[in-house]
Amino acid sequence: MEESKTVSITVLVPAGRLPLDIMEAASKLASEYSFGIYLSTAQNLRLIDVPADAADAIKAQLAELGADFKGPGKHLGPRVCIGKGNCNLGVIDTAELSRKIVERCAGREKYKAKLKTAISGCTMCCSNVKTTDIGVMATREGYEVFAGGKGGPFPKVAIRIEKTADEERVLDIVEQLVEFHDSKTATKQRMYKLLNDPDFPFAEV
Repeated sequence: MEESKTVSITVLVPAGRLPLDIMEAASKLASEYSFGIYLSTAQNLRLIDVPADAADAIKAQLAELGADFKGPGKHLGPRVCIGKGNCNLGVIDTAELSRKIVERCAGREKYKAKLKTAISGCTMCCSNVKTTDIGVMATREGYEVFAGGKGGPFPKVAIRIEKTADEERVLDIVEQLVEFHDSKTATKQRMYKLLNDPDFPFAEV
């Protein structure tokens, strides 16, 4: 007997803050349709082993609650630490900066989901900003911005391209890096491969 086809659905969870109504609905739908729920390393909600013939109905019910989903051109949102107000080391509201980055980088048809961003609310780097394509680290003197990091079996430490920046400068840099990546890549290429491109817009500092 042929097994029923299944798919996965990724619900975007800005700054790792999962709305309670979406959490409750996802739990009820998981029970109803017998699928699993996975909290991804990108801090999103992934519904796994979803019956393919029920996927559209499930997405529609969650969309009614305001859920957004991973798809072409969608910025997946930075991976963030908990930030100021919930950590005594945090010096910024990481959720608010994440929201501004997503807003600035939204609606790009060429955006590649493989391009990852991270925000750390202090120099402890709990969100791994130095091993991410674009990393933003808050300090008491301003922001430091990193580019070209990656994890995996052959990790790369990012280079620092800005220090003591203010928030508006950070948003400009992130947008410029995303646009540069868009212009240089047709596939899911990581940023570290572009650091030596003659058009790379920043120098290491």
